[in-house]
Amino acid sequence: MSKETSAVVKEACQRIGRERHNLLDILLEIQEKLRCVDQEAMQLIGEELSISSVTVEGVVSFYAFLSQEPKGKVIIRLCDDIVDRFAGIEAVAEVLCEEFGIQMGETTEDGKISLEYTPCIGMCDQAPAALVNDVVVTNLDVRSAREMAKNLKKHLNPAKLVKKLGDGNNANKWIKSMVQNNILRRGEVIFNDEGTPEAGLKHALTKTPKEVIKTIQKSYLKGRGGAGFPTGMKWNFARASEGARRYIFCNADEGEPGTFKDRVLLTECPDLMFEGMTIAAYAVGSDSGIVYLRGEYTYLHQFLEKVLAERRKQGLLGENICGKKGFHFDIRIQMGAGSYICGEETSLISSCEGHRGNPKTRPPYPAQEGYLGAPTVVNNVETLCRVPRILEKGAEWFASIGTKESTGTKLLSVSGDCESPGVYEVAWGITVRELLKMVGAEEAAIVVVGGPSGQLIGRTAFERRIAFEDLPTGGSIVVFGIERSVLEIVHYYMEFFIDESCGYCTPCRVGNVLLKKRIEKIMDGLGELEDIAYLKDLSKTVIMTSRCGLGITAPNPILSSLEHFPLVYSAIVKKRHDGLQQGFDIKRALEKSREIAKRRSRIYDRAYGEKPISVENIG
Repeated sequence: MSKETSAVVKEACQRIGRERHNLLDILLEIQEKLRCVDQEAMQLIGEELSISSVTVEGVVSFYAFLSQEPKGKVIIRLCDDIVDRFAGIEAVAEVLCEEFGIQMGETTEDGKISLEYTPCIGMCDQAPAALVNDVVVTNLDVRSAREMAKNLKKHLNPAKLVKKLGDGNNANKWIKSMVQNNILRRGEVIFNDEGTPEAGLKHALTKTPKEVIKTIQKSYLKGRGGAGFPTGMKWNFARASEGARRYIFCNADEGEPGTFKDRVLLTECPDLMFEGMTIAAYAVGSDSGIVYLRGEYTYLHQFLEKVLAERRKQGLLGENICGKKGFHFDIRIQMGAGSYICGEETSLISSCEGHRGNPKTRPPYPAQEGYLGAPTVVNNVETLCRVPRILEKGAEWFASIGTKESTGTKLLSVSGDCESPGVYEVAWGITVRELLKMVGAEEAAIVVVGGPSGQLIGRTAFERRIAFEDLPTGGSIVVFGIERSVLEIVHYYMEFFIDESCGYCTPCRVGNVLLKKRIEKIMDGLGELEDIAYLKDLSKTVIMTSRCGLGITAPNPILSSLEHFPLVYSAIVKKRHDGLQQGFDIKRALEKSREIAKRRSRIYDRAYGEKPISVENIG
């Protein structure tokens, strides 16, 4: 047994704590120090935490930033988002492969450099981009990629790649990043100079917890992460639920391709976010909060810790906050490790508990039984940043902005084929066409609203409004010009969902693969008219039978492109000569997967018996 491995594992477990819910932190530290978490390390971790090594391996294999095989001292992760692809990331990859003498997914023989692709890293407004260990490198091209490679060969120090610091807090000594905020429109709620620091918290503490919740309810604030659940209602559920403790979670796992507005909030408005968490804690009766920070934003971790430390010094965290006797609350940061599904609230909780980031079965809902079995409120970064403003300026003020069903403003991350990619704070209800004019994309042909889990629309829908009652979005707006292929965009998004699926349920795990293959058939010019019916039937089946939000929304790129770009499909597919339409039999399609899993399909057997699933069967 390696003395180094033994020493690193024992030290990490002792310092972090030998509880199961600390497993992810332990694994991340071991990965950093040993460049992998191999079988020997997993065995030792299991012994230290009194769990099986198989359980540890299950967690290691789940996260993209953990590896059982040694990685290079420097890992270059190229963002493979569709925006980066169109911006030239493949040419960047070719240069790096040439310079280091390896292919993507490989490590140099001397163990110094690893090259790999990774999904969206939240830098679509400055693509192509990459993560070099924890250092973000933006606006790459062939020339800068070659220069980066030559410099790394000399010094193996990613920090030296940052030649010019970004704006705002990106230049802070605890960040020192080349990232640009690109805040291009400041609205009435978040990005304004009228708010008073901590005024929302101090005003909240003059009210009872129930009065605070009532204020949030009167504002009609809905979650800004995408689902749009009423924030006040969620808080009320948590306060009413039985439990010795309650937790406040901030979901900073911004993984939806094309979304980066939370990145800017974490950089420029961390105090506002922490203030919102503290108000939520007072309202529901919590003494503990957790920020789940995506692994791609590790470069912000140290800065956020410094902000938390300063808040403790100022009496804004800790015991008797702001002099309010008996109100104790503190916050810790939990790092993620590269998993899109952990943006789903129950998956996020599973990850914090030291498990694979698999979604939990609901009910019970997190507000009733969440982290470690306790009532848990999970709110998005943007949602929490709005809370102090509402407490400071009033529910009526907030509700007067936007529309009746979508109150306040919304931060939009705009990227792709536009003149001015960046973050825009707009009132809910703005039309797509108005937004396109604002960002310099009036000639756009395709707009993806809400990322791949949202809607892919064309010019005939540009008068629709961005709002919960029409086109909802967690913040992602990706613009594509007339030269882009609808099917290429759809194909990429299906690849993304397949790669990011937790693999728990068959409809998502197998159904999305079948959908992607049928799209590939059409792209290859072999599509038939019957394939359109197949895509619709299978998409609806996946939506109706998947266990969590990923599976439920994964077919959206296909369904929305079929709705808004029917001519694209009809121009490619051919009609069968026999005039027959092929039906979709889910039993036959999933049989191979069932054989592999050696179990019957729970969803199929319980819900539909021996009938092939079709739109008619689903109802």
